[in-house]
Amino acid sequence: MSDPRGRPGPELTFFQTLTSDVGRVTADVMKRGVRREFDSTLSGLETFYLSEEERHRLADMRPLRRMLVRLVWLVKSLLMRLTAARRVLLALALVLVLLGMEHVQVGTVRVSFPVSRVLGDLLLFLVLMLELKDKLLARDELEAGRKVQLALMPERSPSVNGWDLWLYTEPANDVGGDLIDHLPIDDRHHGVTLGDVAGKALPAALLMVKLQATLRALVPQFDTFTDLGAALNRILVRDGLPNRFATLVYLVLTCDSGEVRVLNAGHMPPLVIRGRTTEEMARGSTALGLMPQATYVEQRLELSPGDVILVYSDGITEAMNLSGDFFGDERLRACIQETTGQPVAAIGARILECLATFVGEAPPHDDVSLVVVRRQ
Repeated sequence: MSDPRGRPGPELTFFQTLTSDVGRVTADVMKRGVRREFDSTLSGLETFYLSEEERHRLADMRPLRRMLVRLVWLVKSLLMRLTAARRVLLALALVLVLLGMEHVQVGTVRVSFPVSRVLGDLLLFLVLMLELKDKLLARDELEAGRKVQLALMPERSPSVNGWDLWLYTEPANDVGGDLIDHLPIDDRHHGVTLGDVAGKALPAALLMVKLQATLRALVPQFDTFTDLGAALNRILVRDGLPNRFATLVYLVLTCDSGEVRVLNAGHMPPLVIRGRTTEEMARGSTALGLMPQATYVEQRLELSPGDVILVYSDGITEAMNLSGDFFGDERLRACIQETTGQPVAAIGARILECLATFVGEAPPHDDVSLVVVRRQ
């Protein structure tokens, strides 16, 4: 444990940790309610273990039948996801537990099987320990991957003469597929990147790292965005995986000038805010890694003092609340209207606040990334 200033704190005992956990879980249950907490847990299990078709079939069943069928399908799916040895152990444990619940009448004597029940419980506990061991190992590896990914991200927003910048990214899982980066090109130009790799978690994160390294290596070699985009695309097509691609917005800011060069490879068009007017830039070219012969074009902007460019990932507009509604473009634009004339950090913070209020207690579905650029 560490205190807020980063100094090591006293190590908590097992009972102190357990007491803290009980308090935290109790607070969550009191806040959300037992029924809501149970429904949320059950929904998460169904989403993970059952297919979309099976979930639709369950929804059409009567309550009692749905409860029984759900239990059978969940157990079956659990068994099929285990290794062969653990599948056998779990099946044997379930048989022993069920056998231990039975009583057989022999003449005037009722015979039970307590040993069977105990053995079944022990086997269940063994399978649980084995699965938890794998989960903990995977969690440690993901935590190490997250540290590497964070180390590759910029620690703070860059300082560029004539511009204010604010960069933000938050993965939906331990590691994410969104790319936020910046790099000085020469004395007068500075590059800023927001990328979004298709998919989530570790596969997307690995491709994101490749995209970041490739872009940083290629930027000094090409003067035009047409050539830069084509080179990036060729490498991702050559080295990528099937059905994996990336969208990208790459901005080059000119110091002490309003000139902005933009490469948009399949990403949502950035928004340009001039006073209380919000405009959408022209749509970009093809996403990177999809088509070997894709072509890319450069867009140019001239911003006046106070004008803002907003680049964002679809984790913002496609964020969902508990009702399954999307945050959407209209809510984003309405939120932007509340930030007229404010600093970039305040603009970004307000967008995140609007998003958090809308999403509420729904779990995150995608990485959230923002780049806010304002001409001084």
